[in-house]
Amino acid sequence: MTAGRPPVGERFRGFRARLAADGVFRPQRSSARLGHGPKVGIGPIDAADPAGAVGAADAPVVGPARDAPPVARRRGRGGRGGEELRVPEAEFTSYYGRPILKAPVWRWDIAAYLFTGGLAAGSSLLAAGGQLTGRPALRRAGRVTALGAVTASAYFLIHDLGRPARFHHMLRVAKPTSPMSVGTWILTAYGPAAGLAAVAEGAPLLPARGVFSPVRRLLPPAGQVAGLAAAAVAPALATYTGVLLAGTAVPSWHEAYPELPTIFAGSALASGAGVGLLAAPCAQAGPARRMAVAGAALELWGAHSVETRLGLLSEPYRLGTAGRLLRAGRLLTAAGVVGALAGRRSRVLSALSGTALLAASVATRFGIFHGGVASARDPRYTVLPQRERIRRREAGQV
Repeated sequence: MTAGRPPVGERFRGFRARLAADGVFRPQRSSARLGHGPKVGIGPIDAADPAGAVGAADAPVVGPARDAPPVARRRGRGGRGGEELRVPEAEFTSYYGRPILKAPVWRWDIAAYLFTGGLAAGSSLLAAGGQLTGRPALRRAGRVTALGAVTASAYFLIHDLGRPARFHHMLRVAKPTSPMSVGTWILTAYGPAAGLAAVAEGAPLLPARGVFSPVRRLLPPAGQVAGLAAAAVAPALATYTGVLLAGTAVPSWHEAYPELPTIFAGSALASGAGVGLLAAPCAQAGPARRMAVAGAALELWGAHSVETRLGLLSEPYRLGTAGRLLRAGRLLTAAGVVGALAGRRSRVLSALSGTALLAASVATRFGIFHGGVASARDPRYTVLPQRERIRRREAGQV
């Protein structure tokens, strides 16, 4: 210490006394250094009591706690600026703005494949009902429609695969755990049976004598066996596409695994009933009306379930293109059933009801398709359900 100069402590106390005398600001002693107490800062003093400045410094000015939400923090010096700093809201995006899941590359032809496969299955069941109850018009309409629908279904599938040889290559193995492999074999078993049953309907057109006479006699009984065989495979054909979609990683398809086969089964029955109401006279349309009621019940229950049971993953089925299609499908299904029951004696009303049921089946299949694609494109439908499953799992382990 230099001789003749007052100690440092006395100099500091003198400096603090001068500040108090001037009536400016007084320094506050911090007791919260390193988190050991409340935060303190610098506060104004009373100029009329400069002598109490030193004692007043011992009273800490408590600031916001460490765990307080960051709602009052301000920018700039001297408290200027007024801009609040917050943690930004989470954005459900991924690197480079790409979705977490790769959306299905399927196009409209796969949605059409879903519809035509269900139409073929429902038509075969309709034809079997007409065959067993002695309604030739119903049987004929069902068999012919089934052949046309399964042919269109095979075309849409091969068109999506790109080359016909790929369908053939899938028949090299039979893998029960693969819905695609099982579906390929279902189509392979169903197609020839439905084709033979439809060809048998042309037996009366063959000459009764000559080379084709044996064919004319053998075709009807062969067609009966083939028609029943196609009807036996039809339920698997109607529902395997629902299992196929539910087996993917697409969130809204995967989570709806209990409902999709039910929806597709109901849609198949409704579309087959629509064919019967369109093609058969009212006196023979009894099985078609019963199919319409059963199919509508399954389809409406399944569509309502996927729009309400899945929580966040129900949103893609309620919004956008999928929502509009599914709502239209419900309205058309209800209108078709009401018309089928009310038009027992009206050929025109029965035909309109059949058209409504067919249109409802198209809308439902395309709505389910678009809903799944939309859920794969938005990262929210992948991230939030995963977090919820983790939370439930952890809560169950505690």
